[in-house]
Amino acid sequence: MTRGIAGRCAAEATGTAMLVGVGTGAIVAGSSAGGVPQWVLALAWFAAVALPIQAFAYVSGAHLNPAITAGLVAARRFPAAEAPLYMGAQIAGAFSGSFSVRELLGSGARLGATLPGPRGPLWVFPLEFAFTFLLMASVLYLTGAGGRPRRSLLLLPAAVVGLSTLVIGPWTGSSLNPARSIAPAVLSSDPSWLWLYLVATFAGGLGAAGLAAYRNPGPSSRG
Repeated sequence: MTRGIAGRCAAEATGTAMLVGVGTGAIVAGSSAGGVPQWVLALAWFAAVALPIQAFAYVSGAHLNPAITAGLVAARRFPAAEAPLYMGAQIAGAFSGSFSVRELLGSGARLGATLPGPRGPLWVFPLEFAFTFLLMASVLYLTGAGGRPRRSLLLLPAAVVGLSTLVIGPWTGSSLNPARSIAPAVLSSDPSWLWLYLVATFAGGLGAAGLAAYRNPGPSSRG
């Protein structure tokens, strides 16, 4: 990544807006159509993550997720001083994407907000933690290889998100991303369980990063 911080933050904001717009847009559109199979939503979320990563991975790293940025800092692969700027850009982008969904598709399905499923909140933390851990592990794999990973390998995080949507979507809504949960919750005025998703996703990202830092304690910083 050779661009200045302003250009990289713009890429993070645009990419996160794409992610939230495509992913939650599919949920809202599906709800308006009377519901769609879970595998359709899984494909939509795969695309929602894959497209901005392909577009911006070589510009900003395409974190698109405050939990990923925090994890990369903890793993000593991203400068801590730039993390607040990246996170702010991601959250701003998420609000832009969610607002666009509301304006174009309406406010159905609470704008795709992540809420506990019919089995209640008991499973939210362990499932969100586990899949955010897996998502962070996929990012650490890509950033640990050295050099620019092939574009085909950049599909790995998107595959994790798609799998998460398929497996735990009916149970938790499949967040894995604080920004993805914050914007729909606030804009739909339903932040009741937002705290749980924030705790679980940050814990999952930091857990994977902490394990990576423990196993590879050498100093490293990647911007």
